[in-house]
Amino acid sequence: VHLMEESGGDSAQAGGSLRLSCVVSGLTYSTPCMGWFRQAPGKEREGVALIDNDGSASYVDSVKGRFAISKDNNKHTLYLEMNNLKPEDSAMYYCAVDLLPTCGWYTPAYNYWGQGTQVTVSS
Repeated sequence: VHLMEESGGDSAQAGGSLRLSCVVSGLTYSTPCMGWFRQAPGKEREGVALIDNDGSASYVDSVKGRFAISKDNNKHTLYLEMNNLKPEDSAMYYCAVDLLPTCGWYTPAYNYWGQGTQVTVSS
């Protein structure tokens, strides 16, 4: 992987929406698993949403029904649509790639990471 670059982070009001993007270059895009993770100050990095090579998605309970992960293979881009944002969603958001088909929530399993994009939600 030569580059993984996130964008779309911003400040938003509670109840608002944001869409994050992650462009992946230098990698055969049909990677087994890609995901979005987040880390708030003083907290461990946690998985938010995962998508496998077949397009099946998984979500952490706290974002189910509000967030949607998707990917566009032609554009080599991973997305995270975030709706009904809550203050507790505030964090640095990272995209990541797992070269194995495990596609789980164990963050050390992910081989490549972007630099992060900041999401701040105010009440």
